[in-house]
Amino acid sequence: MLIMKVLISGASIAGPAVAYWLVRQGHQVTVVEQAPTVRAGGQAVDFKGATHRLVLERMGLWDDIQAIRPAPVDQHIVDAAGHVRAVIPHEFTGGDVEVLRGDLGRLLYERTADTAEYVFDDRITALTSYADRVEVELRSGRRDSYDLVVGADGIHSGVRRLAFGPEDDFVEFLGNCYAVVGSNSAAAIESGDHDRIKSGDYNRRGRAIGYWYNVPGRLAAIGGPKAPNLYVFSAPKNAYVRGDIGQQKKLIMDRYADVGWRVPEMLAGLADAEEFYLDGINRVRMDSYTRPRVVLVGDSAYGNTLGGFGTGMSVVGAYVLAGELATANGDLNAALAGYDRIMHRYAKVARSGSAGPFLAPPSRLRIKLRDLTFRNRTLFGLMMRMTDKFATDIELPDYAESAMS
Repeated sequence: MLIMKVLISGASIAGPAVAYWLVRQGHQVTVVEQAPTVRAGGQAVDFKGATHRLVLERMGLWDDIQAIRPAPVDQHIVDAAGHVRAVIPHEFTGGDVEVLRGDLGRLLYERTADTAEYVFDDRITALTSYADRVEVELRSGRRDSYDLVVGADGIHSGVRRLAFGPEDDFVEFLGNCYAVVGSNSAAAIESGDHDRIKSGDYNRRGRAIGYWYNVPGRLAAIGGPKAPNLYVFSAPKNAYVRGDIGQQKKLIMDRYADVGWRVPEMLAGLADAEEFYLDGINRVRMDSYTRPRVVLVGDSAYGNTLGGFGTGMSVVGAYVLAGELATANGDLNAALAGYDRIMHRYAKVARSGSAGPFLAPPSRLRIKLRDLTFRNRTLFGLMMRMTDKFATDIELPDYAESAMS
């Protein structure tokens, strides 16, 4: 097998997952991340079905994830008076296993920190592909050449912009924004102040209870233990300024100023919340995830915000890329073509649909119809079968264990 010098952009989930497999194959791997350290916090992510489990088991992560998974959370959709309209079982939103994004990122980093070089507080600012190498320059001024560059840097991927073209050519804004606010609910849980924010309730099955409250075009949600507050709301594409957290928080305050239930209590802690992230709900559409000596993995290639499959597709994509590299007999072009073919079919679910209208239905009628789906066992069972099919809808090549290490 051809031993390569590889640069990976992004140290969240997809990047360290790629690094895990490539260093096992003997490649020289560097991971560059614009954040100053491994990212903590964030909402929970989940894995569904046999395909996700197979890859996690081959990475030696399945048992570790089970050990750190948060308590299962059944989401209760309530009206303004707190009366339950419907219950969304954990199996629908949490898959077979759920883990906080920051905890999963830490696990992946720990598995690769000793074998891959990590460069934090830096990012790729220029890259030029040649027949035999990719020349790269970082913001810090560091320059080097690599055999392969992997863009695992999310929906707003810098590698995709540099190697494929402007973001607007590939990323579609779907009419909604979302905000994850972690410290507000976490502070209440840790202090035991469940009267202020009731996110510590449990049902008879011992599952934590989260709460969803909707008015047309808006969702306010309070999760169970260790889960963040979530806002989802309709908005124009230019409603927020990336990087301007003050403006983003004001946007939420304005958008939810007239909303009842427990929303005023949620907003009361918003200004001082340290864990805060806002973005649009976006969908990535690409005909190909590769360019000569450049490949995209994860949300940079097939992201669909809050769609429920992104993290699973990221770890599967990392596995497929490594497997194709290992079995291509040194033919990098053939390996990238194989990855492109396999993942383009698997990721078709990410190229359609949007979580926005489900989370924040645009009308009272749509809210009622959404809630009815979870009160009707037949409809709910159909949705569960569909999500299971999407998660496992891949003919995963049987890469030999010897080829993967």
